[in-house]
Amino acid sequence: MSSSTITPWVVGNWKMNPMQANSQQLIQDLNQYLQQTPITEQQCHIGVAPISIALLSVQKLINDADSPIKVVAQDLSQMAATGAYTGEVSAELLKDSHIDYVLIGHSERRELFGDDVQKIKAKLANALNAGLHVIYCVGESLEQREAGQAEQVVLQQICDLAAVVKVEQWHNIVIAYEPIWAIGTGKTASPQDAQTMHAKIREGLTQITAQAQHTAILYGGSVKPENAVELAACPDINGALVGGASLNAESFYKIAQAFAQTEE
Repeated sequence: MSSSTITPWVVGNWKMNPMQANSQQLIQDLNQYLQQTPITEQQCHIGVAPISIALLSVQKLINDADSPIKVVAQDLSQMAATGAYTGEVSAELLKDSHIDYVLIGHSERRELFGDDVQKIKAKLANALNAGLHVIYCVGESLEQREAGQAEQVVLQQICDLAAVVKVEQWHNIVIAYEPIWAIGTGKTASPQDAQTMHAKIREGLTQITAQAQHTAILYGGSVKPENAVELAACPDINGALVGGASLNAESFYKIAQAFAQTEE
């Protein structure tokens, strides 16, 4: 089902990159592109997810430039509020620092850092109860896809939301579908394969929320300027979660432009 009325999102996940000076230059370059040829928030929401120690410096650069870019945390703690939790940053601390967006459930967190279903549910509840907007990541491995389990795995991850997200909180949810085998590999699902999965995700969402037709579903997995236009043309792909290409301001801007043009 087409969801062309949804304003797309293009979010750059910087992961454990880059050095501080480079992150500042990246934002300055991106702001320059946006000043030369603006992309309005009505056309496309643009966000960047820096490393935690760069969140506030990146936010200051964005605010000083009066830029529409949103700052997104890459993760948060399963522990709420404040307390004796060395190394953790809670949803409330992010909100207190005016960081209003966060990624939760990225496959690297699930696979490398032990973010199981219970941890993810705790993080979701904390984020939403603190008033944060969540970009919730789902995706299957190559083994799961080859075994014919891709849809089952992804739809279960969608169903995990049902136990946590309250009716009035669904407007703060964005979904990001990232086939794990396409992250950082240079491979990408074909636009047809991606659209098929996005349509299944939206179908799954209709079973748990009335907001399904208004929820943005982003595609991630080696998104580049070269494939962004074709992906943007798919009716249920409402933007992109961009990895490596987001570390180059020109490439990232071109991806945002591809999705913004679908709203013109």
